[in-house]
Amino acid sequence: MKFVSYKYQSKVYCGILVDDMCYSFCDFLLEFTTMNEFLQNYSQEVLVRLKSGSNKAGISIDSVEILSPIISPLQDVLCVGVNYLEHAKESATFKGEKFETRDYPVYFSKRVDEMVSPFGEIPLNGDITNMLDYEVELGVILCKDIYKPSRDEVLDSIFGYTIINDISARDLQKRYKQFYFGKSLKGSCVMGPCIVSKDEFNNEIPSLDIQCYVNGELRQNSNTRNMIFKIDFMLYELSHAMKLKSGTILSTGTPSGVGMGFNPPRFLKGGDLVECKIEKIGSLKNFVSSI
Repeated sequence: MKFVSYKYQSKVYCGILVDDMCYSFCDFLLEFTTMNEFLQNYSQEVLVRLKSGSNKAGISIDSVEILSPIISPLQDVLCVGVNYLEHAKESATFKGEKFETRDYPVYFSKRVDEMVSPFGEIPLNGDITNMLDYEVELGVILCKDIYKPSRDEVLDSIFGYTIINDISARDLQKRYKQFYFGKSLKGSCVMGPCIVSKDEFNNEIPSLDIQCYVNGELRQNSNTRNMIFKIDFMLYELSHAMKLKSGTILSTGTPSGVGMGFNPPRFLKGGDLVECKIEKIGSLKNFVSSI
């Protein structure tokens, strides 16, 4: 199933997308007004009700504005850095560092007050940064609290998958020697267009083609099987150190081909169109503002 948030006649709804028709949770007599609320109350009974279908007519996707499925995260987005080998190499080159393989993941978080919608505008933030960059990533959404779980409990906690564009200010990353500031500028996280529930992937962690285009030019092109550290390993490791809550978003790293990886670097500028695509999930298409 594909789970969406959308605006229709100036009101925000959340629910599911079936054959290009949007159905709100209230169409199934479910009183969830946000995706966070849905995830916090998720159960097999709820899923069965959704799968049974609605006796109400849906609204065409052409008549609504698709928003990020989770508009305002309850916590910072958890992120993994340099999780594809070739990106790790280009990152080291940009920083002027010697490339070395890592035995452990690079974890950090990203402050997001409100997600940029899948077709919304990415602010250039030109008064703060001159090196705005794109990063297509597979996002993982949790539907259960986990703390020191078994391996099976980790997999059971995954609700589904989405696309994230982890917008990054490279000059701020270099200046402050850590990721949080440069990753957390307002409007620096795009998510959507939906969350695809894990049952669409036979309840297994999928291997999906992942790509990013800038102004129609293919910049990033890989598959999620190429992650250095796998999703179940990262969730297991993190949740043995901290409690991960229902609604947690894990952004799993980006392949090579980001702007800083070119010589000379090719950072985003006003008017650029960035398209992030992941197989079986969809795409994000966002213009960059001029300011």
